Amino acid sequence: MPYLIYNTSMKRLFCALFLLTNIISVSASELSKQATAFYIDNNPTKALDLILQINEQNRSGQDWLILGNILADKGELDNAEYMYKKAIEKDKKCYRAYYNIGNYQMEKGQFQNAIENYKKAVSAKNDNAYIYYNLGCAYLKIGDYKNARVNFNKAITQKSDVPEFHYNLAYVYKKLGNQKLSETYLKNYNKLVNN
Repeated sequence: MPYLIYNTSMKRLFCALFLLTNIISVSASELSKQATAFYIDNNPTKALDLILQINEQNRSGQDWLILGNILADKGELDNAEYMYKKAIEKDKKCYRAYYNIGNYQMEKGQFQNAIENYKKAVSAKNDNAYIYYNLGCAYLKIGDYKNARVNFNKAITQKSDVPEFHYNLAYVYKKLGNQKLSETYLKNYNKLVNN
């Protein structure tokens, strides 16, 4: 008989723990949604307050990403990079975290590392023109004009109305010795700037 009492007590304990865990995760989920809304509405202080109320294990990749962005805006780039890595731990497809780490590495002159992170961002989301553009810029920094050209072309395929995409592609074609295409993209750049 004591075995049955123990078993019943354990079942109640497990049920209580299960319910408590679900209540906490719903609460964390709601806090996360509210924090995202405040961040989108340009209220990072309120977003930060809400995210800090969430237990670290219950934070989503989006929560960590927002923390990283808030720290980056404050100039705390090393701490921001840590938060972006936490975002990736939670969500391997968090392309914005890879992208932001790549941007930080570009600023530090770590072009090869930036290329690797931009490639991971592209693997997670291959329809973002700015990832391809920044990847092209990183290749441009190391003098790899062929890969820069490929990525600038992909950026323009995704979004053809950004003048800088055309300007950098014109520069790359000039470096590759193709004056005709260089002039074509320079004309595109001038049209976009003047419109």
